[in-house]
Amino acid sequence: MLVMHKPVLTEELLHYLDPSTKSGVFVDCTGGDGGHSERVLQHLTRESKLLILDVDDDAVKRLQMKFSGFDNVHIIKENFRNLDIILKEMGVSKLEGLYADLGMSSFQLKDSKRGFSFLLEGPLDMRMDKTLKISAYDIINSFSIDSITSIITQFGEEKFAKRIASFIAKKRVIKKINTTLELANIIKEAIPERFQRTMKIHPATKTFQALRIYVNNELEALEDLLKKLENLINPGGRVVFISFHSLEDRLIKEKFEYFDKECICPPRLPKCVCNKKRTFNILTKKPIVPSNNERMINPLSRSAKLRAAERSI
Repeated sequence: MLVMHKPVLTEELLHYLDPSTKSGVFVDCTGGDGGHSERVLQHLTRESKLLILDVDDDAVKRLQMKFSGFDNVHIIKENFRNLDIILKEMGVSKLEGLYADLGMSSFQLKDSKRGFSFLLEGPLDMRMDKTLKISAYDIINSFSIDSITSIITQFGEEKFAKRIASFIAKKRVIKKINTTLELANIIKEAIPERFQRTMKIHPATKTFQALRIYVNNELEALEDLLKKLENLINPGGRVVFISFHSLEDRLIKEKFEYFDKECICPPRLPKCVCNKKRTFNILTKKPIVPSNNERMINPLSRSAKLRAAERSI
């Protein structure tokens, strides 16, 4: 099956990353199909190198094929949370640019065997890295009602989380819940019809999002990377993040705002004693979102938000 994956906010990413004006090492934290990296490569100087990371074996294979003819591209199967370790092993001190598209690829969504989609029949898996021990199947069939409720509430912001968890618990007593469509149907049963009539998204969207985030430790990985940015980027280097839900965007926004502050002392103090310095300048005071035209062409882009910052010192 031919799957077309359209990278989101590509021109905007290029604008804020600005790879043609500096030479050095750039990193794509979430290679996917390589759509963003393909465009970034067109703007890199001859002296620059591009490292492309991904935890998905299938994605790594596609990336290796796509960029096999480029000497300045290195494909690495690794989680971006370990970027500092990777750079140390490669002898790279600092980066000129870093970008991450935190959304799912069309390949992952449309491959029923991966278990990410609530529209396709497939096993309850949802592991981007197949070496991870816990899958969505384990959560749904083994975790307590309270634990499932907590996961769906925290990572899906689903107001019917407890009701959904209770319905799951009742069903799994009768028979193990094995597939994505089985789970999606249970979720639809759990959410009252009068609420479903006003929903703009599929009833299973938030629960599936929550399970995927938990299985892949997505927010923890993002937090780890954000904490390390100050030590990874050269002065004048830029970082660009594209997120697809409020939890990710909030983490990025708050960390950027912290980096951009010159003082974090309590307001009551007569003078600054924290010695904090501004380490990044925010380039996007408000998140950049897809144009109406892009949303029409690529509906998967509708929730994307781009934030960028530049290393200041």
